[in-house]
Amino acid sequence: MTEENGTSNKPEENQEQENVQKENNTTNDATQEVKAEATDNAVNEADEAIVQESLSDEKAEVAEQSDESATKEEQQVEAEKVEDKEESSDAENQDEDDDEHHEEELPDYSNYDKAQLVEVIKEVSHSDNFKRGDRILNEIKPLFDEIYDAEKKEALDKFLADGGEEADFAMKHDELNDRFDANYQLFKDRRRKHYKELEKQRDENLKRKEEILDKLRELVDEEETITGLNVIKDLQKEWKTIGQVPGPQAKTLWANYNALLDRYYDQRSILYELKELDRKKNLEAKLELCVKAEELAQMNDVPAAVKQLNDLHEEFKHIGPVPKDDQEPLWQRFKAASDAVYERRKGYLDKLKDVQKENLEKKEAIIDKMTDYLSFDSDKIKEWNAKTKELLAIQKEWESTGQVPKENAKSINKAFWSNFKQFFANKHEFFKRLDSLREENLNKKKVLVEEAKALQDSTEWNKTADRLKKLQNQWREIGPVPEKFRESIYKEFKSACDTFFTNKRAGNKEAEKEYKANLEAKQDIVEQITKLEAGDIEQLEAYEEAFSKIGFVPRANIQTIKEKFSDAVSGFIEKSEDKLSEEQLNKVKLMAQLTKIMAGPNADKKLNQKEHAIRKKISDLNNDIVTWKTNLEFFAASKTADNLKKEFDKKIEEAEKEISLLKKQLRIVRSV
Repeated sequence: MTEENGTSNKPEENQEQENVQKENNTTNDATQEVKAEATDNAVNEADEAIVQESLSDEKAEVAEQSDESATKEEQQVEAEKVEDKEESSDAENQDEDDDEHHEEELPDYSNYDKAQLVEVIKEVSHSDNFKRGDRILNEIKPLFDEIYDAEKKEALDKFLADGGEEADFAMKHDELNDRFDANYQLFKDRRRKHYKELEKQRDENLKRKEEILDKLRELVDEEETITGLNVIKDLQKEWKTIGQVPGPQAKTLWANYNALLDRYYDQRSILYELKELDRKKNLEAKLELCVKAEELAQMNDVPAAVKQLNDLHEEFKHIGPVPKDDQEPLWQRFKAASDAVYERRKGYLDKLKDVQKENLEKKEAIIDKMTDYLSFDSDKIKEWNAKTKELLAIQKEWESTGQVPKENAKSINKAFWSNFKQFFANKHEFFKRLDSLREENLNKKKVLVEEAKALQDSTEWNKTADRLKKLQNQWREIGPVPEKFRESIYKEFKSACDTFFTNKRAGNKEAEKEYKANLEAKQDIVEQITKLEAGDIEQLEAYEEAFSKIGFVPRANIQTIKEKFSDAVSGFIEKSEDKLSEEQLNKVKLMAQLTKIMAGPNADKKLNQKEHAIRKKISDLNNDIVTWKTNLEFFAASKTADNLKKEFDKKIEEAEKEISLLKKQLRIVRSV
């Protein structure tokens, strides 16, 4: 005895209170992170403002000192200082402009699922590029929250549909939510730690620069400063290698540094010649950078060329001043090389936009294809599954299509995924209706279980046996029940039937003699089948029918005689394959399959499954025939309609033949 496999949706369990507390804690942590991030950004903006202000003050201060110079040589020295600082400032401003307008473009995360977003934030949480990490988080956090909110709403709707109260609902995080939150927190912690360390480093830099200022004062105040010239150069190099200092001290520190250097240079006229030599070396170094920048315009990898160019700008800015006559031509050459790279980047972005527009058109076409799926409806699981496979194939096509323009990404992704989710919402409603039907089947089988239990202790052997057999037939006719009750309800029914038939065997000792006679009769049939002439299918069927009509055998011999019978039929098939038609061979093979099932464990259960499969196929074919016949009524009289009618008539004829064959198979199964 058994029943068919079925599918059902298990009701969701209520979420525990600790998940609510966890979400509250996460919210508090996120609030603290936002505050810390705002503080860090304010510090960075203040630093940048101070640097720019220092550069402007530096130019003005040097210009004033230049006007006050009395001699031609001093004026020339001061002019070179102004040019040096202006060149550094221009390079720095140019570099900042480049950084602002050539930020790395991020991927389009709008079509990423939860697992992909978790992998993205996992990579970000281990990155040291916190500025880029913040940009990525600003992109993916709202997307992840949107997915989570949708899941939460779906869970709440199901919770309310199952009879729950909204106040009792608590959303339980799955593994992906926990991993996303953990990596999000890790990134914020590392970022906060980074900026704390940066502040600490700035304090240390302040101390180092103050120490350099003290050394400069000592050198400037010395009577003989010629011996300190190399030391001054070393201190300048050391000063350049030291990073940023706290914003409030930056301007004063920079002014003191330049004032001490000016005092030193003013005291020694030999500085001019040394500075000229230094400027020539700087010229050679910057010419090399120009060559490198010009070579970048030939690179195929445009984004990589832009990145390398930014590095060259950084190096160009820190090399130092060049001779005045070479300053403008040099800068124009370096700028021209930079403009060539940026022009290529512009073309690259224009081409990328064209590709994105093409992708947009492709994705719009994919969305149009989904229209039929929104109105699809059926009462058959097979058809729903077929449509699901088609839709998943469309999803793969969508995901393989590249990025679209950023301004269209959100709307078009929303359109696609809304349609996608709507189809599965319709499918979910279908299975809800299916679950309702299975609940009805469960109630029907419970009635049969109660009646079987009432009969299990009866001693009216023949009458009760006939009644239980009818109950078993009714059981087979009832459809599937919810999956979680399938085994338990079947075991209850089978236990009641087994109890009666066990008692019947134990209470009828006279039947043992009949069982032994039945065993001998079945053994004789098995022996006759082994001697049967190849291809004599009619005699085989007669033996099989006779074998099935023979009553019970001793319990200890049930399995053995079934196995012998199965082996005998299999042997007949092997020697008769060349002498039977396909239909005959299929019929014999079915019998062999059934006898093999009978000889194995869980025979009743497997036979019921086989019977159900045949019945379902017959039902599907009958439904198809009804549909085809209905369609025939709508065809008008025409040559095209006649051809279609012939096609439908042929389909109906073939289906009826298959039904006839399946009914024969069903009779064979039920006879077993």
